[in-house]
Amino acid sequence: MPNAQSPPHNTIIGSSSATKAYALLTFTALVWAGNAVASKWAVGQVSPLALTSLRWLVACIALVPFAGRQVAREWRLALPSWRRILLMGCCGYTAFNALFYAAGAYTSAANIALIQGAIPVVVLICSFLVYRTPVSLMQALGVLVTLMGVVIAATHGDVAVLRTMAFNTGDVFMLVACVFYAGYTVALRERPAVSGITFFTAMALVAFLTSLPLVALEWANGRLLWPSPTGWAIVAFVGLGPSLVSQLWYMRGVELIGPNRAGVFVNLLPVFGALLAVVLVGEPFRPYNAIALALVLGGIFIAERLGRLKKTT
Repeated sequence: MPNAQSPPHNTIIGSSSATKAYALLTFTALVWAGNAVASKWAVGQVSPLALTSLRWLVACIALVPFAGRQVAREWRLALPSWRRILLMGCCGYTAFNALFYAAGAYTSAANIALIQGAIPVVVLICSFLVYRTPVSLMQALGVLVTLMGVVIAATHGDVAVLRTMAFNTGDVFMLVACVFYAGYTVALRERPAVSGITFFTAMALVAFLTSLPLVALEWANGRLLWPSPTGWAIVAFVGLGPSLVSQLWYMRGVELIGPNRAGVFVNLLPVFGALLAVVLVGEPFRPYNAIALALVLGGIFIAERLGRLKKTT
């Protein structure tokens, strides 16, 4: 992403710029939450691995007019880091999306969004394990609270599941997907020294190429489902919305108000995801969903806001 800094002539961001950033980042979270709904609608319309591959194909084609010249100027700068780009694209985009869409066949859109809300605290854990990034007491408490919410979502409020370990397959897929994306996020700390749009284009291309063997495997197992008319609409949405437009909105939002303030808007994902699941998919919003949502958001608030406040005092 571009390095977001305040204008040199004024250290205070104008209210109009801040308002624009808030709108862009809110719609970004809404579009990303819509991806959970898409995973449910895709069932029976397009198979998960085909959707993953076609999603990134659409994104790559759409990126050509936006990023073509920039990539042509910078691709040599990214080339020495091709192994890192390959690993990050494979884990953060291909593996995450494949598990994400596969989860839609087994669990609710609300659960997908709620478990996805654990990514910020999983990033915190991975940062500590990989880089020994200090974790304050409040951040550790936030991790614990969020994980409690994820456990409630994954067990559907039934503690007996913990004794039998009979977790829903889709919830397990989402938990593993979150680990993949958290690892990708932590790896961004040492990303190649190129522009955000060039890096994103390289990742999208890697995601498409590394998804092709998975599609071949899906076809060999007789599980490949080519998109129906509705399936193509879903492909177009996830390829242009969550994959491209929202990424550009997010980069612009970061540019306007900075990464720390922009990152808070990611916390809207489980909120929007749960609401969209009720409104668009017709899923019931059960008491355990409400408890899980409160714990996930509360834990993120403790870890990201109170934890940082504690470290700066």
